[in-house]
Amino acid sequence: MAVHTVRSPATHLHTGTSRNISPSHRNPNDAIRFSFRSPKLRRFISVSSSLREGSEHGKKNSVRALEVKNIPEESPLLPKPLSSNQLAEPVSNGSRVRVAYQGVRGAYSESAAEKAYPNCEAVPCEEFDTAFEAVERWLVDRAVLPIENSLGGSIHRNYDLLLRHNLHIVGEVKLAVRHCLLANHGVKLDGLRRVLSHPQALAQCENTLTRLGLVREAVDDTAGAAKLIALEGLSDAAAVASAKAAEIYGLSIVAEDIQDDSDNVTRFLMLAREPIIPGTNRLFKTSIVFSLEEGPGVLFKALAVFALRQINLTKMESRPLRKTPLRASGGLKYFDYLFYVDFEASMADEVAQNALRHLEEFATFLRVLGSYPVDTTML
Repeated sequence: MAVHTVRSPATHLHTGTSRNISPSHRNPNDAIRFSFRSPKLRRFISVSSSLREGSEHGKKNSVRALEVKNIPEESPLLPKPLSSNQLAEPVSNGSRVRVAYQGVRGAYSESAAEKAYPNCEAVPCEEFDTAFEAVERWLVDRAVLPIENSLGGSIHRNYDLLLRHNLHIVGEVKLAVRHCLLANHGVKLDGLRRVLSHPQALAQCENTLTRLGLVREAVDDTAGAAKLIALEGLSDAAAVASAKAAEIYGLSIVAEDIQDDSDNVTRFLMLAREPIIPGTNRLFKTSIVFSLEEGPGVLFKALAVFALRQINLTKMESRPLRKTPLRASGGLKYFDYLFYVDFEASMADEVAQNALRHLEEFATFLRVLGSYPVDTTML
């Protein structure tokens, strides 16, 4: 159900992609990390599998070992690995759905993936980019990635990646975030001097951490902080992470629900290679991205196509065009934007189709990112 429109040959966007964000400009070092278990050697091996395009001679993706650490064979730190031979074949035929998420085991994103796809095989990825590419290359079936948080706002990186990649939004899931303070067994609250976590998690617990007098140290993700505390055996540091992370990495919960606001919810997008067929039997949401010419009232006209049809907008986000963020007009320079909009309607509804046809009349670029059911539940 994807819609792609280009009205001007001078536009920087075509067939749903932008020249300035073409695959050739992706970071060639993006890699998905996974682990292999050796029953005899009882060791943990972190492997990086290159996701870059093969050479012109068709060479296969390279795989190289990065590090070996002594971790017991039965350790929960050993997720089932992805293998490079899955690049060319489906992985869900008769097996569990494989769902990519950013982070390590115990991350909130893993919980979101399991809520979106119960009994799935959740596959950790180092970066957001890696999760997108893992789906595109058939390493996994789906990806579940955060797009906004009720306290921290939008995850801008994932908005940019939605346009850079050719995946479709097939659903959303909302997850209530409950932060805990985790430490190694025997460590007391008054013995802590510092706390490690993702910057947003630290910000969401600012009042509690200030009251405890803890020095904050930012790391890549919440569960990664818990993993570091456990692996290094730190006695003066704690992590802000989930209760699930405490269970996985064998840590004690020193304090629960330490977030400053109890209404701390993250919304995640479910991404797939193919769109779903939208229906009208339940509440649907549609996500689009478009760009406009510079001029008075142009954005008003764009939003009016929805207001005139009584279509409710639930989200609007603007992002500068990559590489050409400035536009010259009348001797002045203006920021050139893309507008991401979510609205409550299914693309199966004629009213939604008419709204996009109307928008298409003056938009320089228009793409439907997905039309999918609204998540009305909350953990």
